[in-house]
Order: sequence, then C-alpha cells, then structure tokens
Amino acid sequence: MCLAIPGKIISKSGEEPLNCTAKVNFGGIVKEVSLAYVPEAEIGDYVIVHVGFALSKVDEAEAHKVFEYLEQMGEWEEIK
Repeated sequence: MCLAIPGKIISKSGEEPLNCTAKVNFGGIVKEVSLAYVPEAEIGDYVIVHVGFALSKVDEAEAHKVFEYLEQMGEWEEIK
C-alpha cells in the first residue's frame, strides 16, 4: 500500500513551477520534494507528499492528526 505523508517545508528553490523543489521535514527526516503540483507552497507550509511529489497543502493541525494516527498504528517508525 502506498501512503501520502504530510511534511513541513523547510526550504524552497526554483522559480519555474515545473522546476520548483523543496526540502521537506518528515519528523526529523528531510527529503527533496517536487512542488510542481503546488508551486504556491511556501516555507513553513505543510504539504501532503507521495512518491516525491507534494500533492496539496494541508494545515498544521491536520498534519499533526496524521502523525498521531500513524504513531497509534505503529507505522510512524517504519515510514521514517
């Protein structure tokens, strides 16, 4: 099963929408992510990421709910 996970944008590079990328923090793990689908996302925003692409923005409270659910299911450590 594939899962989309929320993460917080900590840096952003590129101005062209298709070449825009960000470093996204997933609970201490930082990954490079394409912002091609959400070029309007900014540093400090939370985004839902699937296979290296940010698919949408999500508010911080919703992101933390997902973190809690993953923790309760015992999946958070496997994802990190």
